Amino acid sequence: MAPPDRPLVRLLAEWLPRQRWFGGKHRPIDGLSIGTATVLRPGDPGLHHLVLDVAQDGVTDRYQLLLGIRRDLPERLRPGEIGRVAAGDGGDEHVYDAAHDPELARPLLAHMAAGDALGPVRFRHAPGAAIRTDLDAAPSPAEQSNTSLIFGDDYICKLFRRLSPGVNPDLEINLALSRQGCAHVPAVHGWMELDPAAVGGGDEPVTLALLSEYLRSGTDGWQLALTSVRDWFAQPAAAPVPTARDAGAAGGDFAAEAERLGAATAQVHRDLAAAFGVTEVPADELRSRVADMNDQLTQVSAAVPELRPYTAAIRDVFARCAANARPLPFQRVHGDYHLGQAMRTGTGWVLLDFEGEPARTPRERRALGHPLRDVAGMLRSFEYAARFLQAGEGGDAPPAAAEAIEERARAWAERNRAAFCRGYAAAGGPDPVAHAGLLRALELDKAVYEVRYEARNRPSWLPVPLRTLERLAG
Repeated sequence: MAPPDRPLVRLLAEWLPRQRWFGGKHRPIDGLSIGTATVLRPGDPGLHHLVLDVAQDGVTDRYQLLLGIRRDLPERLRPGEIGRVAAGDGGDEHVYDAAHDPELARPLLAHMAAGDALGPVRFRHAPGAAIRTDLDAAPSPAEQSNTSLIFGDDYICKLFRRLSPGVNPDLEINLALSRQGCAHVPAVHGWMELDPAAVGGGDEPVTLALLSEYLRSGTDGWQLALTSVRDWFAQPAAAPVPTARDAGAAGGDFAAEAERLGAATAQVHRDLAAAFGVTEVPADELRSRVADMNDQLTQVSAAVPELRPYTAAIRDVFARCAANARPLPFQRVHGDYHLGQAMRTGTGWVLLDFEGEPARTPRERRALGHPLRDVAGMLRSFEYAARFLQAGEGGDAPPAAAEAIEERARAWAERNRAAFCRGYAAAGGPDPVAHAGLLRALELDKAVYEVRYEARNRPSWLPVPLRTLERLAG
């Protein structure tokens, strides 16, 4: 079968909008074409690498797909089936998402180990890395904008479904931190990239995938926090509501881990500064960033009416931040930092996923920023954890009980926010208390971004950022 044929294009146009990682699910596809098609493994089963050019609302986005081809499709691979196309002998073949096929994922390791170049697709391994090639892969069950393949207990390979021009920040930063000997990031073993000439040119190859150490003993920070919140809400309803200071006394405490995570974050920021440098920006640069915050607020409040009651108070916080602007040190930062981007291992916290916020442009993802931008992201994540379960605990409660639940959520969030900031400052990060005005503006800007993201992608989550806006902006 020749992959770039019209029946396949029609099948893909029907299949793509149903995928969790497709960014244009709620908009019609105006046009779809196959930009590149590369055979990674011939025969049956066959493996082809496709770059899909998808036009929506006058903008073309690129997605990558590992396309599997089989005459007979086993039942276990049916969930990834795209459809059937004609074969050269007059019969037909099944085409499917090969990320679900352990047999067809294995060649990725062999190609990386060998440093192969197949057409425009190049495979790379990190200096000194010896990549095992005898491991089958299983896709991670986590829903996300990318697809992660887990190879035994050794590797995790992140396939960047929606492609951005140039080197992905996740690869760029992880390689740089590995060279710095940073203990708080997983080791990089290899990656895949695309010749920029194949997609219209450019100075840098396009990152397709990142192969890194699999933290088999790690526990997701978001899940750890939710377990703590569950224990916290499980305390007897008649018990007095503790303050943030003594919230740990009744169980469900996460503060010690939050403090350690703050310290790990400060260490990563120091290593990022060493790897990429620090630039002191003038006060006008901060005022320009505040103007961007106001622009985002205008756009989001126009699209999400629920935000409008808070816009005046948010603008007032932004105005005070701009009025107090002074020169600040800017550097590379994580850019999309939250509890889900951290893993607790037996040796400490490890930070993941440095590619930046999904809704930002590639230029914005790689832009320098103040380290407190990441702190603001993590503080928002503590609020999310506290209030994610709160909706279930207090959604149908009478007003008095709902207020008690809100107080409990606030106590958990405040205790862990304070612990994280304490650990961050003690480990050498900019003291959040000394930069309270800047941190507050950054946190509000992140909350506005969350409102836009939830309204577009997860409307049922919209109350989570909205619930804390009144307190943040007040």
